[in-house]
Amino acid sequence: MAEEQGAARAYQRRLHRIAALYTAGVVAFLLAMAWAEQQGLARHWIGPIFLFVTVMIYAGIGIWGRTTDPEEYYVAGRRIPPMYNGMAAAADWMSAASFISMAGALYLQGFSGTPGQPGGLAYLLGWTGGFCLVALLIAPHLRAMELYTVPDFFHVRFGERWPRVIAALSAVACSFTYVVAQIYGVGLIASRLTGVQFEIGIMLGLGGVLLCSFLGGMKAITWTQVAQYIMLLLAFLIPVSWLAYKQLGNPVAIVVYGEQLGKIAELEERLIADPAEQAVIAEYARRARAFEERLKDVDAALARDRQLAQEKLRQLRLANADVTLIVAANRELTNLPRDAGAARALWSRAMAENRARAQPLGGLPRQSKAYAGDPHGSPEEQRAFHDARANFLALMFCLMVGTAGLPHLLTRYYTSPSVGEARSSVAWSLFFIALLYLSAPALAVLVKYEVMNHLVGSRFDALPTWMAQWAKVDASLLSVADVNGDGILQFGELRLGADIIMLATPELGGLPYVVSGLVAAGGLAAALSTADGLLLTISNAIVRDIYFQESGRRASPEQRVILSKFALLAVAMLAAFVAALKPSDILPLVSASFSLAASALVPAMVAGIFWRRATRQGAVAGMLAGLGVAVWYMLAHAPGVRAAFGLAGRGELWLGIEPISAGVFGVPAGFAAIWLASLLTQPGRPSFQPHDGI
Repeated sequence: MAEEQGAARAYQRRLHRIAALYTAGVVAFLLAMAWAEQQGLARHWIGPIFLFVTVMIYAGIGIWGRTTDPEEYYVAGRRIPPMYNGMAAAADWMSAASFISMAGALYLQGFSGTPGQPGGLAYLLGWTGGFCLVALLIAPHLRAMELYTVPDFFHVRFGERWPRVIAALSAVACSFTYVVAQIYGVGLIASRLTGVQFEIGIMLGLGGVLLCSFLGGMKAITWTQVAQYIMLLLAFLIPVSWLAYKQLGNPVAIVVYGEQLGKIAELEERLIADPAEQAVIAEYARRARAFEERLKDVDAALARDRQLAQEKLRQLRLANADVTLIVAANRELTNLPRDAGAARALWSRAMAENRARAQPLGGLPRQSKAYAGDPHGSPEEQRAFHDARANFLALMFCLMVGTAGLPHLLTRYYTSPSVGEARSSVAWSLFFIALLYLSAPALAVLVKYEVMNHLVGSRFDALPTWMAQWAKVDASLLSVADVNGDGILQFGELRLGADIIMLATPELGGLPYVVSGLVAAGGLAAALSTADGLLLTISNAIVRDIYFQESGRRASPEQRVILSKFALLAVAMLAAFVAALKPSDILPLVSASFSLAASALVPAMVAGIFWRRATRQGAVAGMLAGLGVAVWYMLAHAPGVRAAFGLAGRGELWLGIEPISAGVFGVPAGFAAIWLASLLTQPGRPSFQPHDGI
């Protein structure tokens, strides 16, 4: 025992030296790049250098950690010390949604969210509270059972095939939704760093993902994630500290950013009363009415638009106008909707968007307002307040319970040497996550103050060049238009997407471009680290928990590992294809995966651990009921699905809860189905008890 403890201490000392050297190397690289920028290194070289160097570091770790040993591939040999396991779990957790979109959501939604888009601080509270559930209810019990995957638990606890198969399919469903969001983030950052097209950026980043996870499984992923956490920590804290120092003279943003909330409230009042801002609102309202008129007779409006475009093109050709004008007119004609159905969909979206922007502050809520509506106002305002508060709590519940059910996160604690160290790993995870999560609200507030106080009011011909560069990547990320024609940028004329707030912070704050490269590299690290764990979870579920269990094929452990690697490659390519379609913003995609995990896995998992009378039939009924209710509620209110079936509007919401929080219905349905089905069937394994030491 003494020899084992001595070897463990020596192992940890060696890890500490390696981590210190790596951190020093990252800082030295940043200083070298800053010096090179001062010496004249062109900006268009800085981004590709950051992308190449960071991806090669992660790939090198992946190659170093290559293995075909099942214990190493699936659970990293169960010998990861708690601090480094917590650091890897934090990187696994700090996905593209947390790093890229969190501050953006707080910027756009305020601290409480909007009526149609709950969020704000619900993300921070839900995701952080979820780790308490992981530590208390799930992780120690799973670690004590010496398992490899989450579906293994359902097989060991309930027996036979269906609990494991349904758990594996549920793991694939929620993990695939999650990984698409990460690869979308990879493409977004890689395209900004290198200037290549979004789709090519996806493939560049995907190469880094595969080199880390394909060769070494959990062993390589763990140490890659430790390296990625150090990178993303520096990338997040440096810009927010700089903004805090620039605005308030103190770099500790989480301590001083509250001073800016009062100033933002004053700026909001000033902008609401500004005649120029009111002119912008009036113009957006006029555009909304114009689209509403078109929608009254879509066929006639489309025919009129097509006739006008054809006539304009004919006149330009007769006048031998400049070729660029003719090309632009021809493009305008070509881009008209193909038929009345396409025109109706396009104009309906445009009408809704213009109506949303025809509101004070461009439709954004006040930063520190507590929920929409007014609890003491009119019946409509009281209803809006009730719905906003209910959606805030519902989303927080789904994120919290979903955290306790995410397979790629729970698998992380299988790598701990013991049950006690699994608990310690969760505590370290919370610590490392809190370092970033506490800074996200500060960043949102500091960026909004910077935009309102310095960017708004600038002349359009004097806007910084970074705005045009980001607009080229994707118009939904950033767009500006002189709506009222005064040549001055108003707050309502600026549209920022949630995914740009963090990435554009260095340029907005006037930092050296090398910091922009660091932030992009940090976002890339966040997306890659989570994508690694998710792809491994999906491939293991498909190969280990479904293919070999259902086919009955015999294979050596090494052959199973090899097949898992090729399944991982296939899933990565499919996820890249879906991400290239740009299905949604990052944050809604991630939030949907939490509702799926909460509904499908958590009720059966908790009942299986703590209720001896839970049966196999009960687990199957609970997983199917929870997943079915959550999926149905999401799809029944999805605009694309409703349009495909010819249904108008969004449909009637249950208790006013938005589809993003479908788990608030799926989780109770799962528990109720488990309870009822277990009472109606014989106990499957009445002797089951959690392992000793828990």
